[in-house]
Amino acid sequence: MIESTDVLVVGSGFGGAIAAYHLAAGGAEVVVLERGPWLEGKDFDHDYLLGKSYTRVFDFVAGDGMSVLGGNCVGGGSVVYFAALPRAPRFAFERQGGLGRRMWPSAITRDTLDPWYDRVSEAIPVRQQTWDDVTYAGGLWGAACHHAGRTANPVPIGIDNGKCTNCNWMMAGCRFDAKQSLLFNYLPAAVAHGARIRPLHEVQRISRTADGGYRVHYNQIDEEDYRIHTGSGAIDAKIVVLAAGAGATPVILQRSEQELGTMPHGVGRYFSGNGERLNTAVVNEERVREVLGLSREDGLVYEANQIGKGPVVASWDNLDASLPEFSRFSLEQLYFPPGLGTILAQAPGAGDPTWFGVAKKEMLRRWRSWLTIFLMTEDDNEGVFGPPPPTGNAYRISQQMLGRGPLRYDPTPNTLRGWAQADAVVKEVLERDGLAEVAPWTNDVVGAYTVHPLASCRIGDDPATSALDDRHELRGHPGIFVTDGSAVPGALTVNPALTIAALAERAMPGIVLAAQQRGVRVRYGAPPPVGVASTPMMGVSG
Repeated sequence: MIESTDVLVVGSGFGGAIAAYHLAAGGAEVVVLERGPWLEGKDFDHDYLLGKSYTRVFDFVAGDGMSVLGGNCVGGGSVVYFAALPRAPRFAFERQGGLGRRMWPSAITRDTLDPWYDRVSEAIPVRQQTWDDVTYAGGLWGAACHHAGRTANPVPIGIDNGKCTNCNWMMAGCRFDAKQSLLFNYLPAAVAHGARIRPLHEVQRISRTADGGYRVHYNQIDEEDYRIHTGSGAIDAKIVVLAAGAGATPVILQRSEQELGTMPHGVGRYFSGNGERLNTAVVNEERVREVLGLSREDGLVYEANQIGKGPVVASWDNLDASLPEFSRFSLEQLYFPPGLGTILAQAPGAGDPTWFGVAKKEMLRRWRSWLTIFLMTEDDNEGVFGPPPPTGNAYRISQQMLGRGPLRYDPTPNTLRGWAQADAVVKEVLERDGLAEVAPWTNDVVGAYTVHPLASCRIGDDPATSALDDRHELRGHPGIFVTDGSAVPGALTVNPALTIAALAERAMPGIVLAAQQRGVRVRYGAPPPVGVASTPMMGVSG
């Protein structure tokens, strides 16, 4: 027997949680299918062993020229991100990219999106940090920027600093409930209004029903080995909201094309990695003391790579609308945990990628003196998804976390030029007066890499280059909407979480109207879910 619901939401990250809340609060029957597990504070581990929270809640998919690291759990990326919540700069909405004309829909500018930014910032309290809040690593980056004649700013965050212990395990999930993830606002509010969340349910494809609705087909996933399917099923819905992430949403739609009919040209094209790149500096402790006058307790100067939280200080001097496109970027201090960081981080001064040898060994020995800088530039939307795998968004290699995906990414001269300019600034700042030695991470192993995938089903005014209209509805398929990062037209030069959430909030009145027109008794107007207590595991249905 096929189940039915008013609204089926795929994914429970920013785009999915916001849709689930508003539609459930408005009176619709809502089911949320989430590929990953449902964990809470006590489940988040402080290690990176297989089977612990780190491998359970992440999805790392290696493509051809680009690899994507995303969330794989109830709450999606909000559970594993560093809670940096800046608004996109005004010029980001005017970008042309490789199109030669404005990428964003004419209806969306920074001014028209600001009220929706405000709305999200009520539900997920965005707090502007002060210099008293920043970590040792952030302070060192800020001091180095000042020494080089650049400005630096504490990053706005969604963290309760009263609960934060500066343990720097945010990427494995916050066990102290300091990070204001979706587990503390939109999701429990959605559950309180009757939404049913089903973890370990991976959507495979969508087909059409005889009455003009949609049937969503899923596999159930084993809780320990994600390669194993423990069952399957389907749910009929009048409205489908896709929010599986920019690395999975287009794959679901590609796999659905045989039954749904032709997909818009923009499905699975124009992928952006948000122009991201990483540099590692090995700090000269004594030069930091002599040049910057910094020190901390016990006579140490820095040696604090592992202390604190995620990004806390950014340099935004190159976020200048007067600069040419592809030369605008932000530089953000970032803690990246062991694992890929120790493999991909390169020994400064080596001409070729170094995996072994004296230089790499010495660099790893001094890991406490690392300072990692996260670059967010303007890339050229050059990613394209090839034929989808038989199930899921990737060919699963290990029982958790690791897969091989169909994404192809060949950076254009525009993208390469942006990376090179940002690399040069990081080097100029941190190597001034011998403060550190700097090298970018290599792209030779897993290609470029992003933790903020965007634009694989983007909104826009031109049907030839955008999969969605400016209401986030899939062109040619009324009643299917996309509200995750894949809807964002291109790189933002800053952390995109708040923008993804603001766009999802903006899309909700139109989705509610579409649901009404398809016979769903629902209304729009629920207030932001402020002060909602966490309700772990409530609303779970099998």
